[in-house]
Amino acid sequence: MDSTQLSAALRAPAHPSAKPGYGKRSAPGQRPRTATDFAHLRPREAALAAYIDRLPEGAAIGYKPLAANVADYGQQACAKALKFLSHEGHLRLVKEHLCTADNSFRWVTRTYFSRTSRDDDWWKAYVDSLRGIDLTELERRQRAEAETERAQGAARVPVPEPVPEPEPELEPGAVREPGPASPVTSPPAAPQEPSAAYRALARLGRTDPRMTLSATECAALEPLAAQWLARGATADHLTRSLTTGLPHPLHSPGAIARKRLESKMPPEPYQAPEYITRAVMVCMGCEEPDNVVTLVKGMCLDCNEEMEAYDVAEERGLVIDAIPDTFRAVPAKQEVARRADALRAAAGFKARPIPRPAHGELVQACSPDGADLLRAAE
Repeated sequence: MDSTQLSAALRAPAHPSAKPGYGKRSAPGQRPRTATDFAHLRPREAALAAYIDRLPEGAAIGYKPLAANVADYGQQACAKALKFLSHEGHLRLVKEHLCTADNSFRWVTRTYFSRTSRDDDWWKAYVDSLRGIDLTELERRQRAEAETERAQGAARVPVPEPVPEPEPELEPGAVREPGPASPVTSPPAAPQEPSAAYRALARLGRTDPRMTLSATECAALEPLAAQWLARGATADHLTRSLTTGLPHPLHSPGAIARKRLESKMPPEPYQAPEYITRAVMVCMGCEEPDNVVTLVKGMCLDCNEEMEAYDVAEERGLVIDAIPDTFRAVPAKQEVARRADALRAAAGFKARPIPRPAHGELVQACSPDGADLLRAAE
């Protein structure tokens, strides 16, 4: 099945964005999009990969946002699919330490997606190269590229030609009479609302009647006033700059307004760069960094083993966690070690030894609710 034709890949425009600085990031150097990009994946992973591929930068691609916007799969299926996409080299979870514009520091977690499958060496080299990148310039360049692609896509949309209505058939021997020529009338154009710059210039006379401008002068000065607003000036700032300290007498308000708009133009806003001081790859399952655990295909050894256990249990038809904890009225208490041991046993893997509870836990288990736990520990 062609992954680009799956229904899950058609709802990307409604997908929410992550918090500023988080969410999806596209890896560089990807091949052009084709119909066979995810043909090597299973239908579920191929559908979600095609869906993620069409999401914009900064989109939330955690398993909860995906399950909320892809009707075909739930949270467990999306979480498992993300792990398999990491295993196949399409996803990596990266924590980045940023120096922000106000010279403060913070950690952000980003999910890097690659339409082209990459191996561990490529991902490791790419994450190492993130250090020192100016994110301000990078995001500005990405926005410009996105606007260019959007404009090119709009230019490629064909405009359908009007289809003439079929003329009624005539009876044998009848002659078609020419009908009255219908006048070609174009729909009336909607009145264009004046811009904020034009309105600010037109209201100068309310602050000082001597600075009343004509419609022609407002239209001629509108580009300069628009530059003021684009650089962060407000309409009140513009009005005060053009009406304060006027000479007396004032003969040409239009010339005064032009002179002040040009000489008092505010500077372009300066945005301090935000750059990455450190980047570490973390496990897609438990989010442990690569300097603490060994990552293989984007996941630690334990998460890789559990993913294989899930896969084997699914092939055998075993139902694991039929009711997700998030769907329960009261969340059920689960011990991670015992749950992982049950998964390994179901998949045929060797179980790891479970540590015995400490003395404090045994004392707490002596309560009526913990009698079973005490007997189990003994």
